[in-house]
Amino acid sequence: MDDPDVWRWIWLVLAVVAGLGEMATTGFFLVPFSIGALAAAVLAFLGVGVAWQFLTFALVSVAVFAALRPLAHRLDQSISPAQGVGAKRLVGMQAVVLEEIPPGDFGMIRVGAEQWRAESIDGHPIPAGSTVTVRDVQGTRARVEPSS
Repeated sequence: MDDPDVWRWIWLVLAVVAGLGEMATTGFFLVPFSIGALAAAVLAFLGVGVAWQFLTFALVSVAVFAALRPLAHRLDQSISPAQGVGAKRLVGMQAVVLEEIPPGDFGMIRVGAEQWRAESIDGHPIPAGSTVTVRDVQGTRARVEPSS
């Protein structure tokens, strides 16, 4: 493996594979390795020894990783957090009561195009046709209160 021709291609393949892998992932994790391998490939094509190639790969990878961390952190913070994921996206939405929600029992509501079992948060009955606000989702049921 001390053949310089072999290391040229190993570094190039590593640079390409890490670059393609970065396209399939998020967070700038593989970019430093791709750039480090590219720097090592340049040294290999210049005829520099394998030990210097490895050292360059390591140093350039660490330096690029350290340089990209603030950028990745800033990008993560600029993305506003989602209102909710899955059923929690319903929290805060308005709904129409399809079947009366009796005290301590379940009725049916429609939120957008979806129908959900619902219970009153305060335990008071809510008549059919009323407008309610979804305050929580627990499992397959929404906890609602009358809209003001």
